[in-house]
Amino acid sequence: MDWIEKDKKMIWHPFTQMKNAAQPIHIERAEGAYLYDSNGRKFIDAIASWWVNIHGHGNPFIAQKIAEQSLKLDHVLFAGFTHTPAIELAESLLAVLPPHFAKVFYSDNGSTAVEVALKMALQYFFNKNEKHKTRIIAFENAYHGDTFGAMSASGRSIFNEPFQNLMFEVVHIPIPKCENTEGLMQQFKTLAETGNIAAFIFEPLVQGAAGMFMYDAESLDKLLVIAKNHEILTIADEVMTGFGRTGKLFACNYLTQKPDIICLSKGITGGFLPLSATVCTTDVFDAFYSDDALKTFFHGHSYTANPISCAAAVASLELLRGSDCQKQIEMIVMQHALFKEKIKTNTFIKDIRQTGTILAIELDTVENTSYTNTIKAAVQQFFLDNGVLIRPLGNIIYLMPPYCVTKNDLQRIYEVIEKALIFLQKQ
Repeated sequence: MDWIEKDKKMIWHPFTQMKNAAQPIHIERAEGAYLYDSNGRKFIDAIASWWVNIHGHGNPFIAQKIAEQSLKLDHVLFAGFTHTPAIELAESLLAVLPPHFAKVFYSDNGSTAVEVALKMALQYFFNKNEKHKTRIIAFENAYHGDTFGAMSASGRSIFNEPFQNLMFEVVHIPIPKCENTEGLMQQFKTLAETGNIAAFIFEPLVQGAAGMFMYDAESLDKLLVIAKNHEILTIADEVMTGFGRTGKLFACNYLTQKPDIICLSKGITGGFLPLSATVCTTDVFDAFYSDDALKTFFHGHSYTANPISCAAAVASLELLRGSDCQKQIEMIVMQHALFKEKIKTNTFIKDIRQTGTILAIELDTVENTSYTNTIKAAVQQFFLDNGVLIRPLGNIIYLMPPYCVTKNDLQRIYEVIEKALIFLQKQ
């Protein structure tokens, strides 16, 4: 029995209808911006394998740091113990985040980073005996993860439909747009004035899985001012936007106002190992710092602050802050902007938008824009046939390449997009 047959017999893949799914591609190895399958085909990884491999695949610097750490300390429970990689990573993160952040809480993926943030915010008010503050505000179409708290904060969609009567109530508001800004601000202020809102959670500037919908920092700043004036904690979900994706190290760096809590994951280890961090201010932490044992934050994971994962993250962050990586980010931003200008008048494009290294092309199809748009399978297969890995969000093609990608790689991706626009329009 070959590997694919074994896979089909035993494995259940994520976000996949297993009955009619295309045969999975068996990837044997990867290097830099490229993936290689068992048939010798090569693919440019144009989405950094679900946005995590920010430095590409098999980065030797990160790999070496992992190897070194694995021979020193593989794992130790993080309650009552600590270790150097966790301390070094906290120090590195706090050095690059806005200066008001003070405490780092580790977990293991984006959903749990959000879960931790929501629990922190709700228990913050519980510990302060403000138990009436229990409601959350989030954006419509948001995607914050797949655990129950994260699903509750997310927009109602096919991702969480079977569980909607089990999720806690969250008030969802539209993202800011030119035509709704004034009304949105008034809606937010009215909600804030009820006095029972504990937190406002948002994906800053770019809503990822919703379709790479983008909005401006100025409008978000206005919402954060209202939240601050009404003692509402603000949570930035930077699981996707963090670590350079928007052109700056964090999307929050575009803001004048700063969130109280920030969620980080995906690119944190450069794609080598699972890890996430929820970082908060001293004010949030102080609500738990008490002689009262019942005010403890009773949350943790077996692999919290795994030393090898932390070592990978320290190495990844060192690379990210280096001049070579920053120049690459600038190059990607510029190349995306030039390509956007080149194709923006194409009649098959409903909208084209860019924030930093993220470029999204919304196809003008007969069906409405949605994750289930039937053009999705044809789009993905066309790109694979042309040696490029993307994973369209329905009728939305997006690029989020690793920072090691070359200009030639990008030009190849752009060429395939132009061919796809011709091919798909004829289908």
